[in-house]
Amino acid sequence: MNAQQLIAVDLLAAAVSAAAWLGTAIAVASGRGRIALAALIAAGVATLARVGTVVALADQGWWFVQDKVTLALPLLGLAAAAAGVTAMARGLSRAVVPLFMTGYAGICGLLFLFLFGYPASPAQAMASVALVGVATAVTWWLRHPAAKRAATVAGAVSLAAGLGAATLGFLPAGPSATATPPHHTVSVADLRGPTEPAPGGTVKRYALSARQAEITLASGRKVAAWTFDGQVPGPALTATEGDLVEVRLTNVDIPDGVTLHWHGYDVRNGEDGAPGVTQDAVRPGEEFVYRFRADQVGTYWYHTHQVSDRGVRLGLYGTLIVQPRSPLSGTDLTVPVHTFGGALAIGTHDGMADNPQPPGASVRLRLINTDNTPHRFTLSGTSFRVVAADGNDLNGPGEVREVALRIAAGARYDLAFTMPSGPVALRIDDRAVGLALSPGPHPDTSAWPELDLTSYGTPTGGSDLQARPDKDFTLVLDRGLALVDGKPAYAQTVNGKAHPNIPDQVVAEGDLVAFTVVNRGLETHPWHLHGHRVLVLAKNGRLVTGSPLLLDTFDVRPGEVWRVAFRASNPGVWMNHCHNLAHADQGMALHLVYQGIAR
Repeated sequence: MNAQQLIAVDLLAAAVSAAAWLGTAIAVASGRGRIALAALIAAGVATLARVGTVVALADQGWWFVQDKVTLALPLLGLAAAAAGVTAMARGLSRAVVPLFMTGYAGICGLLFLFLFGYPASPAQAMASVALVGVATAVTWWLRHPAAKRAATVAGAVSLAAGLGAATLGFLPAGPSATATPPHHTVSVADLRGPTEPAPGGTVKRYALSARQAEITLASGRKVAAWTFDGQVPGPALTATEGDLVEVRLTNVDIPDGVTLHWHGYDVRNGEDGAPGVTQDAVRPGEEFVYRFRADQVGTYWYHTHQVSDRGVRLGLYGTLIVQPRSPLSGTDLTVPVHTFGGALAIGTHDGMADNPQPPGASVRLRLINTDNTPHRFTLSGTSFRVVAADGNDLNGPGEVREVALRIAAGARYDLAFTMPSGPVALRIDDRAVGLALSPGPHPDTSAWPELDLTSYGTPTGGSDLQARPDKDFTLVLDRGLALVDGKPAYAQTVNGKAHPNIPDQVVAEGDLVAFTVVNRGLETHPWHLHGHRVLVLAKNGRLVTGSPLLLDTFDVRPGEVWRVAFRASNPGVWMNHCHNLAHADQGMALHLVYQGIAR
């Protein structure tokens, strides 16, 4: 079993164990001997099963088992031992309170997993043990009226300890929460883009106006949207390698403000469009000019980074395509996928859009996922090659057919193929939404397997990014109680903390930097570092065996562990966050900070 499956089995075993121990206590208290025996056997089997899953999870990494090994299983084991000793010494009927305590310990293990996560702190552990103590004291008080005074004292002590521990757990980290160096020499405001194109390039000027508008989908459905120039997606921005791209952004009436972030494009830090980090949000009536040189060929997109969860969802995004100096031949189609109020669409086509291509035509499809969650793309009727991922060409991509492509939120894949004479269709999420490239019946694609890019294509001779890193960070993604912008919340966390209390990752220019990104939770997290592309070294402990895989966004599913690396060659203060933008808004965001750079 993989880590995701083991996590699911462990959750099931933990729930069954807690319910069975409580069921045993209730059955014994009500004098139902046979039911009590059956429940006790079920509790023992479920507890042993959980021990087995924890041992198996430990092989996947300490992150997955820390709370189980240091708190949940020891607490459950001690309570079960107390129940067993009491039953042997005084009979099962006198072990009701210890049996209830064992059930409470099982529930505590589940609550700890969901409320606190990783890493388990002493304050959290104390609060959890105190919760079990309070529940046990109340049960003792109810079962044995003669012992009310002792039970009350025990409950009060447990409650006081729990409240004190909970308070300690919510104390802010203080001004030392981030590790930004005290001495700065350059402001991010000074890290602006060039003002001239490369030799042979031209200046491509665009003007975008952010405004509210009503758009009409192909089905006739009308949707209230936030738009660039009154359209969704915004105007397609194109350039040729070496051009200078200049974009003047004006906010007409977006009340929350707006910026432009160039997703996957390694612009200078002052052009990154991260409000509160690299610039102030552009308020209604204001404007901001972005400039960067088109030195990365490929498929990219732009979107607002101000209140980004809401802004992108409502339509503040568009495409950015940079062509090589020698133009590509054939048909070139850009396919931005977005969900408007539950309606999945390519552009504004919320069904199958007809885009017929003649047999023998060379076709390139640029697939862009602008949503918060992954989408599954299938191309039926032809073999094809995945020639690029996140704007980066793949080495030796072979032809495949009848496979699905799972594209992370924010990510892009480029497909290339020659049109056959039969029907060809691109479908999203195996639904009747996509592109009909030639007419005819299209097969059911729901059973097609996913293509694993870590073993696709041809390897090269290695990379200096595989050397021993100068800086090595571990990011454990989870969910739990934490402070988000100074307020207690059920947050999306990194190493047990939420923005802005997650320590900065401090690097020096020229450092080789490695990340280990672990998903300990139950939701998928598309991880996105601004200003840099990362080389994927390994996934779930297995080295990449196909083409070198340079990505700016990678999907970390529950239980997965990704190992990536990059060279710190773009000074600034950079966002490093989950690109499920709702998760980022709930705390799953931090900063990569270069030494000598001031915000």
